[in-house]
Amino acid sequence: MSVVDDVRGLLRLRALQLLALTSLLAFVMWRAFQLKFSVLDLDIWWHIKVGEWIVAHHGFPHSGILSRTAAGRQWSAYSWGYEVLLSRAYDRFGLVGVAVFGTILTLAVAYAVYWMARRLSGSFWLACLLGALSCSAFLFNLMPRPVFLSMIFFAVTLTLTLEAQRTGRVQLLYWLPLVFLLWANCHIQFIYGIFVVGLFVGMHLLLHRAIRFGFITQFVMTSTLPVRTLLLVFAACLLATCVGPYSYHLYLIVFAYAGSKFPYTFIREFLALNFRALSHYVELLLAAAAFFILGRQKRVDLFKLAVLTVTSVVAFRTMRDSWFLCITAAACIADVCGREEAKRESGETVAQKVGLAAVLALLMFLFARNSGIDTRNLDAVMSSEFPVNAVNFLRRNPQPGPLYNTFDWGGFLTWYMPDSPVAIDGRTDLYGDEVDTRFFKTQNGDESYVDDPYLNESQVVLLSKKVPLASVLLSDPRFSLIYQDSLAVVFVRR
Repeated sequence: MSVVDDVRGLLRLRALQLLALTSLLAFVMWRAFQLKFSVLDLDIWWHIKVGEWIVAHHGFPHSGILSRTAAGRQWSAYSWGYEVLLSRAYDRFGLVGVAVFGTILTLAVAYAVYWMARRLSGSFWLACLLGALSCSAFLFNLMPRPVFLSMIFFAVTLTLTLEAQRTGRVQLLYWLPLVFLLWANCHIQFIYGIFVVGLFVGMHLLLHRAIRFGFITQFVMTSTLPVRTLLLVFAACLLATCVGPYSYHLYLIVFAYAGSKFPYTFIREFLALNFRALSHYVELLLAAAAFFILGRQKRVDLFKLAVLTVTSVVAFRTMRDSWFLCITAAACIADVCGREEAKRESGETVAQKVGLAAVLALLMFLFARNSGIDTRNLDAVMSSEFPVNAVNFLRRNPQPGPLYNTFDWGGFLTWYMPDSPVAIDGRTDLYGDEVDTRFFKTQNGDESYVDDPYLNESQVVLLSKKVPLASVLLSDPRFSLIYQDSLAVVFVRR
């Protein structure tokens, strides 16, 4: 009878765990539907158009498609995998498909962080706690863009490297080239993963050299992984990132981004943390907890300490990269606080995962119905943020181009007004610092707007009513106001 009671107790415990995990993921799903980020994102629209272009042309763009001012500039659709999937979701289900696609991506990130913490710690409740804390610090501060795929792949990369380090099973690292093959064809921030793997290999190489020459101390964790194999894995990862339509040119894009100044000066998500949001303090708490736990260890893990330091510098420098630190901190805490191998809990079985997926699919259907996730409501939400009525006016009353628009609405106009190539959109890597800065100054009514060549060559000007340029042009004799509503104004050249 005691055995039966023990089995029942274990079943109740697993049932409780599945209920807790379902509740966590259900909350993430509900929150994603409530925010409707997918149809409020400034950039989601040009991603859809790029995906449609790739499908229609059976090829990959190498110049500034969709743009009037940068059509001849070199440009690579480095997030093409994400864009093709997104465009297929839109093609099949319209705006509902876009919203559901974004929600599934959000759910996938939350589950990936939980899975990472579960694998590294061997404890369900610690994994849930770390997953909830880390996701609360970054998951809803960004729209569901290609960077969400980077978050997933990064969690997988950290899991494989830390688990290989803990167990000495270098075979786990053999999965990394496949991870980077997929990652490099979905988002440019695969470079973060390459850096971490390079740091991992370099640190273990350093430890092996220190041991060989007798420089290692009892206070430093040593390495048991074969250096030659680590170097081969790293080389394979580098080669895997070059397997795709843009091959090694992806690294040239990375270097161009590294030298860019405009995003880090004018775009909010690229600015440093200002600690005006609760999520910023959660991020700080996670980082502090990770450093504290690492510092309490009898033997210093140089790799964890180094990667946590680097991710802290990057994440506190730019809000957009909060995930980089939060996922790393969660991984370090999970790995250090993990249970001994003999006491580690087994993960969910395949049947339990299938059941979890089925429950979440049902909840997604119910949440969608009760959160206004239908074409009519999503169209209303979109129309409250983007110049839908202004574009409809121009469709009824065609005006000769070219078109001038500001930075924020460029992505939307590529999708909703495809017959008029935009003057600028959110692809800062396409336009470059000089052009981006010029448009930003002009939309803010800087005196130099009078000599702005992009404005002067335009016949139609579509602006947000909030930007200073909209007020300036009211008194400019070169332009005439032909339309305005609560969101937008449209001028034509006299």
